[in-house]
Amino acid sequence: MYRPSAVPWSPGAPLGQHLEERGVSRRDFLTFCTEMCAVLGVAQTMIPRVAQALQDIRRPSVIWLQLQECTGCVESVLRTAEPTIGDLVLDVVSLDYNHTLMAGAGHAVEQALQDAMNANKGKYVLVVTGSVPLSEGGIYTMIGGRTAETILREAAAGAAAVVAVGACAHFGSVQSARPNPTGAVGVRDIVKDKPVLVVAGCPPIGDVVTASLVHYLTFGRLPEADSEGRPLFAYGKRIHDQCPRRAHFDAGQYVEVFDDEAARKGWCLYQVGCKGPATFSPCPIFQWNTRTSWPIGAGHPCIGCTERNFWDTMSPFYGRLPGVSGFGIEQKVDAIGAGLAAGALAGIAVHATATVYHQIKRRKATGELPEEASHG
Repeated sequence: MYRPSAVPWSPGAPLGQHLEERGVSRRDFLTFCTEMCAVLGVAQTMIPRVAQALQDIRRPSVIWLQLQECTGCVESVLRTAEPTIGDLVLDVVSLDYNHTLMAGAGHAVEQALQDAMNANKGKYVLVVTGSVPLSEGGIYTMIGGRTAETILREAAAGAAAVVAVGACAHFGSVQSARPNPTGAVGVRDIVKDKPVLVVAGCPPIGDVVTASLVHYLTFGRLPEADSEGRPLFAYGKRIHDQCPRRAHFDAGQYVEVFDDEAARKGWCLYQVGCKGPATFSPCPIFQWNTRTSWPIGAGHPCIGCTERNFWDTMSPFYGRLPGVSGFGIEQKVDAIGAGLAAGALAGIAVHATATVYHQIKRRKATGELPEEASHG
């Protein structure tokens, strides 16, 4: 796979030419396209289209705003060993503004932001991490003497697409938890005149950001999303439905205390607070650190960080979710067996009654049984 390099992108050159100049083989490029198709959930027949679209594009401009946040989302999406977000954002696209990663500072950097927006108006992709504080005129996050809200509205106005990365940009995250002193909100609460794709999580998985950008570069539109704005290819299923510990949940086998024998056996973490039954996320499939592991795989319950207002709705994080139905929660094995047995007996009784009825009807029709006997 290719790695970041110092080879400059020739002005006006398509991506295919740039990769060739960097020594990236056609095979490695097609492998990357295949991986992206797998992540997006599209058929392998789409690989040639993805490859053609990517190799023909000119270097697109990306403006990356960091508002009220901890920078954890940026750290997450940059720490990948495969050619995903780190290479895509830093090498394949023109990252024209990100105040954490830029070497410059002060007026020069702010001028770079204005220059990038003016030069690529209506064409650039706007990536946003962090929430937007609204209380007291938005004074809780000021960049270059301007509020986060002002900067976001200005940048979004000229963007071709907006991608909100992380729980802070999704709904405000920990800053918006009760009592929310800064009045923090998410990007979609501010930008309402165009679609905003939300890559949810605290922090999100970098591969989802990569795949979302590849989808946009290939098809010229953001991927299909759910009611929260999250791409369905990644957030279309609950963790609970894809969890490798699901069989233990259904069997009523739970970890009761961390590091007990059940924990060592890899049983279900529902009783110690796992929010998987209420959380839509690709964590079990994509995993973290180049697919090394994920929270539940490491023995820690899911805290539901891809869901809106999870700091309030999912806490206490080690408390059990109420009202989750399932064999393992609502009934013991013997109760289930008794219920199944009762159902079987009822079925036998119905079948026996029907059999007797049809036998009487047949015998009466053939004269084997007097008419009055059928009313016995």
